[in-house]
Parts: sequence; structure tokens; C-alpha cells
Amino acid sequence: MRAPIGDFDNAVPAPDALDRLTAPVAAAVRDWPGPVPAGQLLYVDTDPAKADTAVFVETYGKDLLGTSANCVVVAAKRGGERALAACLVGSSARVDVNGAARRGLGARKVSFAPHETAVWETGMEYGGITPIGLPADWPLLVDAEVAALPWVLIGSGSRRGKLIVPGKALASLPGAEVVEGLGQRV
Repeated sequence: MRAPIGDFDNAVPAPDALDRLTAPVAAAVRDWPGPVPAGQLLYVDTDPAKADTAVFVETYGKDLLGTSANCVVVAAKRGGERALAACLVGSSARVDVNGAARRGLGARKVSFAPHETAVWETGMEYGGITPIGLPADWPLLVDAEVAALPWVLIGSGSRRGKLIVPGKALASLPGAEVVEGLGQRV
């Protein structure tokens, strides 16, 4: 099957690619409760050496610059306590940690979590972290522009492979809140 975005010749329904997903992502796809059938979540195989945004877009399609999103793990501090959360913004934007993310998480301060923490806590590879399969108790802030897209390319839990999902499916993930202006164009 051809993917609805990008230049991918072989997209497969994610439930048929569970063996290619990290454990937390495979479990989330297997138990998918979203507003669209799990079969509409698509897996595409990609070269992990071409995972960085600029090279990825050059290789797999320039339309992906406007239809792909990055999931970033952040640490929010409030009342002396630190909690982890995730933010999903377009790949050509950066997370507004000091504004929209801080307000959305009700935190005094928000900063990017260290790579090691993000990997350990999610069970995913750095560079492939995805909002599907995050710890259930984490808040997930989704940029409104991303949630409004018909199709969005996101990580699959590893640097090899990506998921293509309807934007509305992201807004219904556990702990998700759609936030206006979460992503700032760079």
C-alpha cells in the first residue's frame, strides 16, 4: 500500500508491524482505543541513518516538512516536584517551553529532559520517541496545528521506521491536551 504522505512505497497497517515497533509502542497499537481504527495507523520502514529532519525530508519527500511532528520529553517543576511530560510539535517548529508548555502543564518551570532520562522513561530510542506508547500517567501536549492535519508522520519508538497517523488520533491519546501555539516556527 502507498502511504498518504511522503514518498514511501510500502506502508503497512501498524497492527501488522508490531514486531518492528518498540515494546511500549507495540502494546499501545495492540490495545488501541483511539477514534480511528488501529488499521489506519500506518508503519513505514525508513533508514535510521537518515532520521534527522533535513536529510529525512530530502530522502522521503519535501511534503513531510509540513506533515511531520516531533515528540519531545520535558521535565515540569511545580511545588518542588518534578514530573515528566511530552510535547508534540511540527518538525519545523520548536516547543515553546517557557510559554505554552509551562502554562499547559501548570508548571513553574519546564525544561527539556536529558536524553538518557527520555530514553529510560519511555522505553524508546532517542530520535524515535513517539506519543503512542508513552507512560499512561504523563501529560501529552499536542500542538493544535499538528492535531488538525489529515495525516501526520511521527516516530515509531525507534530511529528505524515511522508511523503515519490521522492528526485527530493524536488528540485522543491518553493524557493528551491540544494546545494553541505550542510549536513556534523556527
